[in-house]
Amino acid sequence: MRANFRLQRLFIDAPLQAGAAIAADPDQFNYLANVLRMEDGAEVLLFNGRDGEWLAHVTFPTRKKIVLVAQELTRAQTPMPDLHYLFAPLKVGRMDYMVQKAVEMGAGVMQPVMTQHVQGKITSMERLRANVTEAAEQCGVISVPDLRDPKKLRDVLDHWDPTRHLLFCDEGAETNNPLPALQALKGQPVALLIGPEGGFSEEERQHLRSLAFVTAIPLGPRILRADTAAVAAMALVQAMLGDWD
Repeated sequence: MRANFRLQRLFIDAPLQAGAAIAADPDQFNYLANVLRMEDGAEVLLFNGRDGEWLAHVTFPTRKKIVLVAQELTRAQTPMPDLHYLFAPLKVGRMDYMVQKAVEMGAGVMQPVMTQHVQGKITSMERLRANVTEAAEQCGVISVPDLRDPKKLRDVLDHWDPTRHLLFCDEGAETNNPLPALQALKGQPVALLIGPEGGFSEEERQHLRSLAFVTAIPLGPRILRADTAAVAAMALVQAMLGDWD
């Protein structure tokens, strides 16, 4: 069943079932009461990434408090998308955009990785998580991606599960066409690695290319910004190997 975009959707970090009453946090209260000017009895949709999506009613037990009361299940919980997305942090504005687009494109796991030429930094995981949940609210997904703590690229590779193939976007590839490499991975679980704005170091490229579970793919004849490359690569992977197929 497709998402209902006529009603406001809210991510709630609490169990959801018929009759569950959840107090809105201060930001949600401000948005519902002061921005949307909702009144007692208004309808919203709630999801927590575990219990599906629920129709709920807005109630005002006091002037300064909103309680959301779940009424009925509107969409059953969907499984987490199987695409793992690894990315080097970008500058704040571009990273916010990239994280939001990764949610929209169906990333199930999101892993920040620190590379040798990384130019951005993560100053707040809470900010990133807020971007993830906001994107999920806006694009209608029920399964919220697992955003993991940053790790060094080398550490991630050293502890990699070799049953999941890792694709990395390499501007130094000998061809401009990524399709043959992707077609060879049909039916396999995959992860996608996008490098920093400064690109991978030669040491990192050589290390990646030496690993049996890694495949380098190009993204056409033009050099793309990291945030643009992320969207282009995820679209290719989802179309060829993911849940668009």
